[in-house]
Amino acid sequence: MSQITSLYVYKVAAQASAGVETRDLVEGLGLSIDGAIDPSQMVSSSEYYDFFAALASRDPEGVALPLRIGAAMRVDEYGAFGLAWKSAPNLLGSFIRSERYGHVLGSAETYAVEPREEGVFFSLEKAGDGRPGMLLSNEASISAVVAISQEASAIPFAPLSVHFKHEARGATSIYEEHFCCPVYFESGRDALFVSKDSLEAPNKLGDATIASFFDRHLEQELESLSSDPSLEQQVRSVIANVLSEGVPTLSLVASELGVGARTLQRRLTEHGHSFQGVVDLARKDLAQRLLRETSYSLAEVAFLTGFAEQSGFTRAFKRWAGQTPRSYRLSSSSA
Repeated sequence: MSQITSLYVYKVAAQASAGVETRDLVEGLGLSIDGAIDPSQMVSSSEYYDFFAALASRDPEGVALPLRIGAAMRVDEYGAFGLAWKSAPNLLGSFIRSERYGHVLGSAETYAVEPREEGVFFSLEKAGDGRPGMLLSNEASISAVVAISQEASAIPFAPLSVHFKHEARGATSIYEEHFCCPVYFESGRDALFVSKDSLEAPNKLGDATIASFFDRHLEQELESLSSDPSLEQQVRSVIANVLSEGVPTLSLVASELGVGARTLQRRLTEHGHSFQGVVDLARKDLAQRLLRETSYSLAEVAFLTGFAEQSGFTRAFKRWAGQTPRSYRLSSSSA
């Protein structure tokens, strides 16, 4: 059964019009209306869609409800997904990262980047049977992507067009006033179409804590290197610097070092190393430092060390260190 982050439940409830009762609907999902918001807590997508539809039916402004919900989203509320989004150099990087990390928001959502000559379709595929609540959820998700793109981009952001698979639930003008662009229904996709200029403009958001940590991390690596650093040390340094983009390929690392991929592979073999072995050492070292020196959640540490999901990170860390990341953090803090 597919799931969706409970963050969306609280956001939907918070945007209901004044006087609309929400407590019974939220508690019907097993959540506390007054509880702390934890994006890692999931609800079934089917129950969430029914909740969304029930609330919209109570709201006198139900047509605009999903648009208001999306507009209220902020990148820092998304946990590891938000960290991936805002630490990208531009919106194209944010979109590409969302392809990889979107499932941290739940198994029901999948994002895809589809290049075209004039720009990019940033598309959403959501698991479900097309019930009314799912259509509302799709509208809210597309609106949220616009909101966090506006928050992140250094230039004013608006898509060239917005597309939905379903029929309009109300006047098209409501949607076009919200998105500030043409909106097409029954178009065969749920997506934004975004210009190349918008994609390539730098993101203004960043995480000073991340930048500071990686500055220190790389400085310490440089200090640990001799005047003639070993090949393994050079490769590990390059890998650590790009892990938040995903695990780098041999070709990328070789390019950073100014050699050919075959040459790097041969030289590593001559020194008794494999490329995958060096990657694992770089990820292990970075993970241990993040667990010791920062308060990032385990999902965020997983992202920063190149894992798409926390479960994969936990399995790898147990293989590297002989204990879970949580146990390692606890033992490090008490040492």
